[in-house]
Amino acid sequence: KERFPLVKVSGGVSNLSFSFRGNNPLREAMHSAFLYHAIKAGLDMAIVNAGRLPVYEDIEADVLERIEDVLFNRREDATERLLDIAQNVKGQARSKKEDLSWRETNVHDRLSYALVHGIDDYVIEDTEEARAQSERPLEVIEGPLMDGMNVVGDLFGAGKMFLPQVVKSARVMKKAVAYLEPYMEKEKTDAGGRRSNGKVVLATAKGDVHDIGKNIVGVVLRCNSYEVIDLGVMVPSAKLLQTARDEGADLVGVSGLITPSLDEMCHVAAELEREGFDIPLLIGGATTSRVHTAVKISPNYNGPTVYVPDASRAVGVVGKLVGAKRDEFASGVRSEYESIRSQRASQRQTAKRVTIVEARENRHPIEWNGYRPARPTFTGLKSFDEYDLGELVPYIDWTPFFKTWDLSGVYPRILEDEIVGEAARGLFDDARKMLERIVAEKWLTARAVVGFFPANRIGEDDIAVYGDDSRSTKLTTFHTLRQQLLRDRGRRNLALADFVAPDDSGIEDYIGVFAVTTGFGVEEVAARYEAENDDYSAIMVKALADRLAEAFAERMHERTRKEFWGYAPDEALSNEELIKEAYTGIRPAPGYPACPDHTEKRLLFDLLAAESNAGITLTESFAMMPAASVSGFYFSHPESRYFGVSRIERDQVEDYARRKGMSVDSVERWLSPVLGYDPGPSEEAA
Repeated sequence: KERFPLVKVSGGVSNLSFSFRGNNPLREAMHSAFLYHAIKAGLDMAIVNAGRLPVYEDIEADVLERIEDVLFNRREDATERLLDIAQNVKGQARSKKEDLSWRETNVHDRLSYALVHGIDDYVIEDTEEARAQSERPLEVIEGPLMDGMNVVGDLFGAGKMFLPQVVKSARVMKKAVAYLEPYMEKEKTDAGGRRSNGKVVLATAKGDVHDIGKNIVGVVLRCNSYEVIDLGVMVPSAKLLQTARDEGADLVGVSGLITPSLDEMCHVAAELEREGFDIPLLIGGATTSRVHTAVKISPNYNGPTVYVPDASRAVGVVGKLVGAKRDEFASGVRSEYESIRSQRASQRQTAKRVTIVEARENRHPIEWNGYRPARPTFTGLKSFDEYDLGELVPYIDWTPFFKTWDLSGVYPRILEDEIVGEAARGLFDDARKMLERIVAEKWLTARAVVGFFPANRIGEDDIAVYGDDSRSTKLTTFHTLRQQLLRDRGRRNLALADFVAPDDSGIEDYIGVFAVTTGFGVEEVAARYEAENDDYSAIMVKALADRLAEAFAERMHERTRKEFWGYAPDEALSNEELIKEAYTGIRPAPGYPACPDHTEKRLLFDLLAAESNAGITLTESFAMMPAASVSGFYFSHPESRYFGVSRIERDQVEDYARRKGMSVDSVERWLSPVLGYDPGPSEEAA
């Protein structure tokens, strides 16, 4: 570290204690002691079960002394002395599982313990005791409560706590503050109080309704003494900027899930520049990326613009942007983004793509002769009201649920993961308990509409949908995009239209459409929890509603294959096989890789009459409301498969605009994330 200060040091810590496998309490104490000293000595990253690390100060003095004797080789008999107490440590840990000895400490320590461990069972009585001992209620917030949250922030920053645990800590904090508020009268303030590290205004982009990630970021920032003003979803740029100005915000943050939000974020950045702001702009959400922030958003604003990949990074980024080294950090980010832009421009110049004519000549070569698509058991629409939630539970894919909480791993292996396993198990237990109540007490209402219609490919890349088998009345036309990457080794340039029989083949083909939701009721339940200062449960119910919506889509697709369309009546797949998409046929959706144009969703919704048949509506950016909704198409051909369109060129955009009856500028705006060129004047500037 002295000779090469930029070198980073990492290592797996478990080897240190491998001889004591089976005695996790001792191993965890050894890891904690080692990290305490190793980090000071320059260790940058460690591979260790952070969720099981005890706090260094909590390790029993005699045990700590013997561990450190081994670590520093301070005694000839260090090994023997550690072995002598190994079994005692293991036994003590077992006896502490139901230990409430922390309740015997002073109220300051009790509150701190409750915050660190997310225990809210005694927070009201402990807060009252602390209030009675203080001259002013505010002292309880600025004293034991903030001290406890500082510990939480330090542990989270050190990777020793994970998001679910931090959100539980926030629940304890909010309940304590809520209890104190009636007593504070003129001294009322938020948990950050006079010790606020800064003020942050957060919002979901205009037209977008997804807020789980943003809500988690807000909770984590509050846990680290930031004042957070959350404006909610579908927030116009004017409201965001006015709030930032009125509140004297130190930062603003915008998130989004659907791709049109990317364009709205560019607009927010441009408006910040136009109105003379210089505060940092944070960008986040599932559809965003460091590359998009660097290439599309950052050039619109001279102030610091920083992409935050997940909630666990938010505190560190915000801390740097409000700290003394803000300019140094912002300059580093700016240089990084300039490098990304240069690299991106170089990639575009060297990218090998073909013309749309050449791409169509290399379409997927389905042999239509002799193929006869199965006829659906009904044509037209079928709606479902109050679908049984219990039927959907077995179809839940839990892996994305854990990702929502920034816990990386594949279910069920994540439950035994050395690093996040304990946090994942606790989260999973809480989720299953809430899921049981959601189903039993019917907290949410599930609705759906599915439809099947005669269809054929027309032209090169479009799908005509007809009213009946005579195919004399065209109900609508879906427009698909084609890959334009230069292919080799027999790979084809795919478009979804390839999987539907062409109209000149004489084959009577069909297409399916669907929209499902499990979002009715979720906002009311979440609001009830928020009123009880329980952000953890509010976020949990939204995350579970999202999982149930995806499970609903999975279940309806299964019923389509086996029952409604019936082209795979004998299918017998496990949930794991369904998650791996081992079925015949596909269900792509507008806005996703195979169909990146969100505007096709309007045609889909009109065909389904989704507003009246399922109660699902679209925002101006084509986000679905309720947020826990899924919609898309059904294709039955056995050779149909999922793919990504990737980058497309100007010739296809112009052709696509003509087919849709839209202006090229409008199409470029909606398809900006997949354009392989810089549209308009920016191309000349580049």
